[in-house]
Formats: sequence, structure tokens, C-alpha cells
Amino acid sequence: MNLLASQVAVVLGVLGACFTGPAVAFFFLIRRKRKARAARRSPIAKDLLRGPGHSLREQLDDAGIDLAFDMALLMVMPLMVLTVFLAQAHVAGLANVLHLAPVFGLVAAAFLAWAVNKLVKAGSRLDHLRAGYDAELAVGQELDQLMRQGAVVFHDLPADNFNIDHVVISGQGIFAVETKGFTKPKRVGGRADATVFFDGKALKFPTWTTREPLDQAERQAAWLTKWLSGAVGSPVSALPVLALPGWFVERTGRGEVRVFNGKELTGLLNARGGRGLSPQQIQQVAHQVEQRCRTVAPRYADDARPA
Repeated sequence: MNLLASQVAVVLGVLGACFTGPAVAFFFLIRRKRKARAARRSPIAKDLLRGPGHSLREQLDDAGIDLAFDMALLMVMPLMVLTVFLAQAHVAGLANVLHLAPVFGLVAAAFLAWAVNKLVKAGSRLDHLRAGYDAELAVGQELDQLMRQGAVVFHDLPADNFNIDHVVISGQGIFAVETKGFTKPKRVGGRADATVFFDGKALKFPTWTTREPLDQAERQAAWLTKWLSGAVGSPVSALPVLALPGWFVERTGRGEVRVFNGKELTGLLNARGGRGLSPQQIQQVAHQVEQRCRTVAPRYADDARPA
């Protein structure tokens, strides 16, 4: 019993040394935040609209927190294994526990292998999310220019267990824009390595071919058409659009989905197939989409919303 108590005491001492400082700092930060919120309030009285890549930005924030936690765990766990071994050596004598050293070493090595593999996967996911967020931000900025032409633009529309990256509403029609941030190979092929061919049925990149983004754009436009028609009480139609920022798009055919690179989006309102809307319909559709996109609580008012 004394042996176990001594080991527990050493382990708790190491944990206290590792986490007491951060815990105290966190406590005082929370206390300061609550005092500040009690004395002042946010000037923003309602939820904000979602910006380009809002969902991806939230995923990036969550992934960053998970990565920081995994890094901390990677530093602490091997130390804990060593602490337990040294605690046993201190109480029972090094000679009596030396035969257990390979077991402790194996446990530490197994954990390190698992943690490093997890970090590598997390790093790849972060790279993917960053590329997607950059693409959505770039496309969103291009689409915002269409407001000069009288269009109404919304970003990151929440749907049924997915989101539509961008929705453009104008007299020329409704456009459901899906963005893909596909990275390009680092080669010396110039334009050839940055060109995607669209034959109306599939996207042919330099090293691979896919049709999934086209199918996704069609599904999202179909959902938007159905939802908006029911929401406004009259039939409306959304045109599926796929944006590939940073790529040259060579079109050798025409399909249901309109494919653009980032810079070409300034001509989106001239895309064929859109069903024109009256000013009243534009107002009705924009109102419904805005209600669904206005979901972002001001950060200052997360826990102290003004009356």
C-alpha cells in the first residue's frame, strides 16, 4: 500500500508541475473575461451573416485546437511513463524494477508511433482545409464584385447536413456555386500543369479524372431549387456552378454544370440556362436565404448578448 501511495504521489507531483501554471492562468483569464462582460456589452445586436468559407474556418479552428492538444499529449505521456518507472525505482529500488525497463520503453514507443501517425494525418487534413478555405475566400471575393451589377450574394448557406459555398441571386437567375480548392503539382509544365479539361461529363486534371464535384454541384442546386420553391411559394430554379480558382478551364463540351475558374466568375451572370427573376422574386428569395445564413453570433457577445 505504501509503495502504491508513493508512486501515486510522484505521478501527481509531476502532473501538478505540468498543469498547475496553465490552470491558474486559465482561471484568471476566464475571471477577467467575465468581469469585462459584466461592465460592457457588444454593440452588435443581432447575428451576422456567414462569410466565405465559414464552415471551413470553424473546422480549421477545431483542428488547430485538436492539434495543440495532441502535441501537449505527445510531450506529457512519455514523461508520465518515465515518471511511473522512476517512481517504482525510487520506492522498490532500481535493481528490482530494471527488468521492467523494456516494457516501459515499448509502451512509450508504441504511444509515440500512434501519436506521430495521428499528427501526420492531422497535418494533412489541415493542409486540405487551408486549401479549401483559401479557395472559398478567393471565390467569395470575386462573387462579391457581382453586387456592383445588382446581384445579391450570400456565402456558406447551411442546408441539410451540408452547405452550399455561395449563392448568387440576380435578375438573370439563381446560381448555386460549389468551390473546389484542388492543389496543383509543383512541376515545370507551366500552363499544362494548371489546366483542367471539361467535356460536359467529367473534369480531366493533369494526373486524374473525376466527376464527383459536378455531381455535388448538381445535387446542391437541386436542393436549393426545391427549398426555395417551397419557401417563396412559387417555382424557382437554381443553376449549378462549379468554381475552380487557380486553374485554367478548357471546355470541350457542355453539361448541366457551368464550370469557371476564379477570374471568369465576373461573367457568371451571363451564364446560359439561368431562369430570370422579377425584382419581387429577387427580394423574396434573398430574404429566405438571408434568414438561413444569418447564424453567426458576434464573438464579443457569445455569452452576454445585448438586449
